[in-house]
Amino acid sequence: MEQAYVRDLARFAGSEVVIKGWLYNKRSSGKILFLEIRDGTGIVQCVAQKKVVGEESFKAADTLPTESSLVVEGKVRADERAPGGFEIDVSSIKVVHVSEEYPITPKEHGAKFLMDHRHLWLRSRKQSAILRVRHAVIKAIRDFFDGRGFICTDAPIFTPAACEGTTTLFKVEYFDQAAYLTQSGQLYAEAAAMALGKVYTFGPTFRAEKSKTRKHLTEFWMVEPEVAWAELEDVMKLAEDFISYIVAFALDRSKEDLKILERDTAKLENVKAPFPRVSYAEAVAQVAGTGTEMKWGEDFGAPQEEALASLYDKPIIVHRWPAAIKAFYMKRDPADPKVALCLDVIGPEGYGELIGGSQREDDLAELTKRIVAENLPMEAFKWYLDLRRFGSVPHGGFGLGLERTVSWICGTKHIRQTIPFPRMLNRLTP
Repeated sequence: MEQAYVRDLARFAGSEVVIKGWLYNKRSSGKILFLEIRDGTGIVQCVAQKKVVGEESFKAADTLPTESSLVVEGKVRADERAPGGFEIDVSSIKVVHVSEEYPITPKEHGAKFLMDHRHLWLRSRKQSAILRVRHAVIKAIRDFFDGRGFICTDAPIFTPAACEGTTTLFKVEYFDQAAYLTQSGQLYAEAAAMALGKVYTFGPTFRAEKSKTRKHLTEFWMVEPEVAWAELEDVMKLAEDFISYIVAFALDRSKEDLKILERDTAKLENVKAPFPRVSYAEAVAQVAGTGTEMKWGEDFGAPQEEALASLYDKPIIVHRWPAAIKAFYMKRDPADPKVALCLDVIGPEGYGELIGGSQREDDLAELTKRIVAENLPMEAFKWYLDLRRFGSVPHGGFGLGLERTVSWICGTKHIRQTIPFPRMLNRLTP
């Protein structure tokens, strides 16, 4: 008898199968036992009759606590009323392990309790669905870039200096010198792009931000493409194509999980390139027009992002931000040096910045001047300046935060649910 997974039951309609999993829920009518069993791919209702499985097996199953592990044999039966369209008529039940009293119950639990039990909370229907969507988004990311001839190049986790600002660095001991957990793989991606043309890095990044908002983690995953010869227009086009691809992929591959999450997918179906493009100056005027306070030269906070997003039904590309509030490596606009050739993609529905990117400064003298002006350690950036000494070309790229993107696609209220084990200001366990 073949082992089957819940997600594949359609292939086994009318056949005898083995299901190995955990008890999610149960109810009994005295002679018939309805067992909801999850196996990691989904949940199926298994119908056990006392006269078929025997009184001893029936009694043992009827007293099983939630999350006990068991093996069920039975025939797959199509049933339109059943979640997933199939049930299993049980012929035998084998109990593998009787769980202790499970701490997570159908009653309401507070956020702290659930996060303290994150290792168990992952088993719930919605949390499992979010992680499956995360998996689909990761596949979409890799398929998009691999399909366009990008080469994945890994960036180091230990770095000698800041990329995004010295105030958000995690400092660690590295033998006899100081090192920092990476804020971004971008600088290394620039080096790889000069060797390979089109590259992307994809891995964990770290920001020591003392933030308690629902949109921030101290450890998160980021994908960062970098393209030699790309200018700002190329980067904006790549960003909107990329987001459009991810959303379409998730809508196609994660239909059932998005249903479990009760996501309004109509809002996602409209996410197709091209996206609205507004300059920072135009965005400031639009935000102010909603009655939200905003002055030229200020960075966007959550109220400004949400005000701008309320005016559109898809992501918005905001370009040419004030150079003074952007990173040292962003190229200034020759037509207006007060602004940088950069972009942020603001997600709809209040999910904030999904992408940040720019055309990079490719002039050695100008980049050197910026490093000095921002009091960054010149020795740590010597290798980075070499990229402008030996065959410098226009180039650009961006970073997309995986968890914030998954949060938006799933419609979750808090980013902490989009990574298996979140790290936040006051959260280092489990």
